[in-house]
Amino acid sequence: MSSPLPKLLPTPTSIRRRRALQWALSSCAIALPGLSARAQGAAGDYPNRPITLVVGYPPGGSTDLTARTVGAELSRRLGQPVVIENVGGSGGTIGADRVRQAAPDGHTLLLGANNEMAIARLINARVRYDPVADFTPVGLVASQPMVLVASTASGLKSLDQMITAAKAQPGRFSFGSSGVGTALHLAGEMVKESAGLFMVHIPYRGVAPLTNDLVGGQLELGVFVLSSGLPHIRAGRVTALGITETRRSAVAPEIAPLADHPALKRVDISSWFGLWGPAQLPAPVLTRLRQALADTLSTPDVRRRLQDSGASFFGADETLGAYQQRAIAQYQRIVRFANIKE
Repeated sequence: MSSPLPKLLPTPTSIRRRRALQWALSSCAIALPGLSARAQGAAGDYPNRPITLVVGYPPGGSTDLTARTVGAELSRRLGQPVVIENVGGSGGTIGADRVRQAAPDGHTLLLGANNEMAIARLINARVRYDPVADFTPVGLVASQPMVLVASTASGLKSLDQMITAAKAQPGRFSFGSSGVGTALHLAGEMVKESAGLFMVHIPYRGVAPLTNDLVGGQLELGVFVLSSGLPHIRAGRVTALGITETRRSAVAPEIAPLADHPALKRVDISSWFGLWGPAQLPAPVLTRLRQALADTLSTPDVRRRLQDSGASFFGADETLGAYQQRAIAQYQRIVRFANIKE
């Protein structure tokens, strides 16, 4: 009968390996519940504190008013306060950069406009963020048309008259906007490009001084967001020549689209607003935000208040990411045409 095989004694090396394996397994056992809890937290308890909704402009403008209208209902839908933080300066880019640098947990969001989220990077190499790569698009909110107006002192009473006069006297007429590289500026340049006009752009530091010069007769033409221009149009202080979207506005159906004129068929631009978070928002947070935004924009009171300001809404199949990239391509053409730099 053969003797039993001798038992192999563990070597120091095998003991060290076994201990290392046991330590690794125990570490995993400790770490995995923590990871699981964080993942569950992102999905299950968001939001768990107040949400900061950044606006890159001072209070009172169209972006700020849109943010306050949407933010109040978002707060109700998400069950947490939504605090508006106005971070003005540099055409909205300082506020956008604030959100870019925030933690991607859904508690810091941007209610932005096309100025800072589509145009700024095209005209200013100092802008530090990529409006596509550095943000997570949540959803489109609304758009407002702009309106081309003439001062009463100019004697221009119709779009056809303006085009005829501008062609006959190249450089004679000037148009004003609220600043270089704004959507208002691009709208005026789009009119020039489409009709083949030579007009001088006069940038102003905001809408108030632009309005003063138009009403006072120091400037022939100007571009407003419709909600800003409508009171002056209806008071007879300026003459509306056309809106910049291809559809009529529900609040001013009497003003025809510029694109209805044969020379301006390519004119289609608006001031639009969207909701973004920092890049790499967790999927469960993004899903929650998108549903809350959709519910907010379907609320009758929110829709009425935005429509009363001249806003219109996007189709359910229109996504912010795709719309933003198409807009950037469209603006790039106008920026190159007008050689806009800041």
